[in-house]
Amino acid sequence: MTASNATVTTPARIALITGGSRGLGRNTALHLARQGTDVVLTYKGHEADALAVVREIEALGRQGVALQLDMGDSAGFKGFAERVKAVLSSQWQREHFDYLVNNAGTGVHAAFADTTEAQFDELVNVHLKGTFFLTQKLLPLIADGGRIVNTSSGLARFSLPGYAAYAAMKGGIEVLTRYMAKELGARRIAVNTIAPGAIETDFGGGAVRDNQQLNTQIAGLTAMGRVGLPDDIGGAVAALLSEGNGWMTGQRVEVSGGMML
Repeated sequence: MTASNATVTTPARIALITGGSRGLGRNTALHLARQGTDVVLTYKGHEADALAVVREIEALGRQGVALQLDMGDSAGFKGFAERVKAVLSSQWQREHFDYLVNNAGTGVHAAFADTTEAQFDELVNVHLKGTFFLTQKLLPLIADGGRIVNTSSGLARFSLPGYAAYAAMKGGIEVLTRYMAKELGARRIAVNTIAPGAIETDFGGGAVRDNQQLNTQIAGLTAMGRVGLPDDIGGAVAALLSEGNGWMTGQRVEVSGGMML
């Protein structure tokens, strides 16, 4: 009797990243692809950018799919979940994905006294309500033993004028993360928060990236002596989702280079 030489191939992990067509979402998608993970990414309105990221993922030897999603419109979440289910079946012949990264967001810079209800409602819908109910709708599609990463901000720890409403949403995300970790623990789903500091992206009009005076000011408040780069965050999310890191749950991980310690 001879031993079989057949090898067992473990299916690739699949991540779903909201807001994956640009900025930190794009960077996270590429880090995960390099790590051997296939990616479903969402975009709100710039399909060409999303498809460009898919091509980058494919160039790294992984599979990628782009799906349209408006995080501010919870009425569309049920239909989106159905599209994800269909894509999992057609693209991967699977019923579940492994990792959910709630990354999509929008920013408002306005003094507390000047923030309008419309601005506040937009932030609630995208950041807090969107994360809550999209995750709820996707729960049947997330594999037992999977992972969820929610996105907060350093602004939930330190306070800078003009970000009261935005930071309040991120504080809500951090509380929600702990509750999700508690309630999803029975399915061995780990849920954590990533909290970026100031990063050089086009977020908020690209002020941190393009305003040298602001960039220098923030660098001076940061232990590592510089403003963050997208690679700093994409790499951190990929690390949270790496093999062997599933025992950490309900935690807030700030990736700010030690901003305002």
